[in-house]
Amino acid sequence: MRNEFMAIIERGEDFYIAFCPEIPEANGQGKTRDEARENLAEAIALVLEDRREDGLRGAAPGAIREIITVSRDGGV
Repeated sequence: MRNEFMAIIERGEDFYIAFCPEIPEANGQGKTRDEARENLAEAIALVLEDRREDGLRGAAPGAIREIITVSRDGGV
């Protein structure tokens, strides 16, 4: 599965800080832009995994589970 998110990267005095407006809980930092972006990507993956697990806990045992893909234009 592939997801795309906006990364905002700001330069601090000694390092870069990265965050994602779509997933406020996720952020990253590093001595380089690439390191900050990689750390942010890892944080996003962890947050999404946790949200998915949390959401599945509430599903009834017999519920049908399907993966859907949504395109940029909102179509399936």
